[in-house]
Amino acid sequence: MKKYLTTSLSTLLIISTFLILNGCANSAKESKSTIAMDTIYASDIIPFFQHWNLILGNGTNAGPAIDFEQKDFFYAANDGKKDWVVFKTPNAGNTHGTSNNTRTELAQLKKWAPKTEAKLNATLKVMNVATTGDARVASTFSVVVGQIHSADGHENEPFKLFYKKFPGHTKGSVFWNYEINTAGDDNSGRWDYSYPIWGYDFSVVGTDKNSYPPEPKDGIALGEEFSYEIEIKDGVMHLTFTSEGHETKTFTKNLIDSEYAKPSDMPEQVKNLFVPIGQDGVERKEAYANEGLFFKLGSYNQTNGKDPKLNKVWCSGAETHNGDLEKQYADGNYTEVWFKSASMMISDDAISNAGYFAANDGLSSKTVYPSEVIDCMDKFKMLMGDGTSVDDLIDFEHKNFFYTAIDGTRRWVVYKTPNSGVTSKNSSNTRTELHEKREWTPEEGGKLTGTCRVMHVSVSGDARVAASYSTVVGQIHSGAGHENEPLKIFYKKFPGHEKGSVFWNYEINTEGDDNSGRWDYSLPVWGHDMSVIGTSKNDFPEEPKDGIELGEEFSYTVNVYNGIMYLTFKSDRHETITFTKNLITSEYVKTSDRPDQVNKLFVPIGQDGTERASAYSNETIYFKQGAYNQTNGKDPKKNMVWCAGAETYDGDIQKQYENGCYTEVWFRDTTVGPGVSPGN
Repeated sequence: MKKYLTTSLSTLLIISTFLILNGCANSAKESKSTIAMDTIYASDIIPFFQHWNLILGNGTNAGPAIDFEQKDFFYAANDGKKDWVVFKTPNAGNTHGTSNNTRTELAQLKKWAPKTEAKLNATLKVMNVATTGDARVASTFSVVVGQIHSADGHENEPFKLFYKKFPGHTKGSVFWNYEINTAGDDNSGRWDYSYPIWGYDFSVVGTDKNSYPPEPKDGIALGEEFSYEIEIKDGVMHLTFTSEGHETKTFTKNLIDSEYAKPSDMPEQVKNLFVPIGQDGVERKEAYANEGLFFKLGSYNQTNGKDPKLNKVWCSGAETHNGDLEKQYADGNYTEVWFKSASMMISDDAISNAGYFAANDGLSSKTVYPSEVIDCMDKFKMLMGDGTSVDDLIDFEHKNFFYTAIDGTRRWVVYKTPNSGVTSKNSSNTRTELHEKREWTPEEGGKLTGTCRVMHVSVSGDARVAASYSTVVGQIHSGAGHENEPLKIFYKKFPGHEKGSVFWNYEINTEGDDNSGRWDYSLPVWGHDMSVIGTSKNDFPEEPKDGIELGEEFSYTVNVYNGIMYLTFKSDRHETITFTKNLITSEYVKTSDRPDQVNKLFVPIGQDGTERASAYSNETIYFKQGAYNQTNGKDPKKNMVWCAGAETYDGDIQKQYENGCYTEVWFRDTTVGPGVSPGN
């Protein structure tokens, strides 16, 4: 009996607890229902968000956006007739993966093979694109509203749907781009081919920063609806674009059999737009076959604040207010896209896309060290612009001097140094520069290569001083005797000029114990040599016609073999230039051997020495590479060749950086090792 009563009481307790919990659950449903009357979520409008992760304009992966909103980036809105899903993104925020651009965008949770069936439909209107940027940059003033993205290999994009509108225009253009899936391991040569739908294609740009092409007659206005359908069948992409009052457009593109597998297949549009910036690759024959693909949808802002010198296709130079979100939104520096409807279908064979998110989530905030970009950093030590010496460069960076950056296509190592900081014991100039650990003689030989772009030289100095406005990007330095420099590779650009000069100097290894008479002989590569100077402090010579612009890539090879130095300089759209110089037998042993250039530049300041007959023979030497700033704040009265009289803000590095009184050089490739026979 007692057992029965206990059981009965337990049963009553269970029943009571069930009723209480059920009542709480009903109350929660009523509460959510009440909230839902006030809050419409995106998932209430387009009920397929369980199939996507949502990436926000602050770089966050918010996961599946069920009953989710974030008022800065993603929410629901009503236009007076219908509810829409809003995707909003600033010009600058935190990015996702390796991209330069912010996005509020859905990314599919599964990936599928291009030979299977997949389909995406969407109806949308673009409400805003950025109002600032450089009109010469193809991506400026545009937003991507739909994509197919690869989850494998290079993670390239066989489909990107753009809307682009220039400031002052009523109508914008809708076009789509196909990005090649580059052959080989190096993806830096990838390029897009663009197809116009309504209005222009991607390649129609302005003639200068604020000059725009004519408004497209058949374009789409901000706030005007259009729809797209992407259907994949048997490796072929079928595209359909519709908008009321506009002609329906259709396209097909094979995703598994490339039409760009040879250099001769490259379209003229690509030759005009991408080849000048070094993006001249070919596509693997099978294109995107054997790679997992997935859809993306939303607002992928293509306008960013990066300097167009970095990349004249993808770096917009737009206003970003240093990433201040509210300021960007207040003055139109954002993109905003509204979606009314969307649907998706994929094959049952689709598999998890988790690997893509694992590789890309938070990547933009992760540190990529210079040693991960240039794999011979273990061969060097370094001196930075504040005088700090670093012996181990593996997994090392310094945000003021030595770090990595992305230019829109590839990652580079950045060397940056002010006009005034802390210098080495025998120099007047600051440097953030690699110093080879191995020392060798000219007879033993050595080889250094570098591919670089000079991003900035000092904007202040004295135009009469040969070293003003210049930086050294590569050297051979002696570690014995006078510790002179048989090679210095310079870049120099005068203020107001678009193009600068690349030249190299040979410094004599002075005869005798007195090194004060040493001088440099300068040879032009592209543009002028060092001796071309101004007639007064702010009077500049004529701009070189065959010069190199800031941000323009060039490369050099220094090969010393059996005492002979072989130099090769290369740059797209410029003639390849070569030199040879004997480092163990001097051509300057007599006063009469001195070149006229030296008589004009150095002799007037008392530097009139001669060189030992054996030059640098059997003297230990080593390579240096980076940013060795030749513009300093010293009074030109002391030396009209090397004392630049530039602004230094009493050595305040941040003030120098803010006011352009520094040099910055980017390298994407470096090799160092023994010299090799020139025939090899």
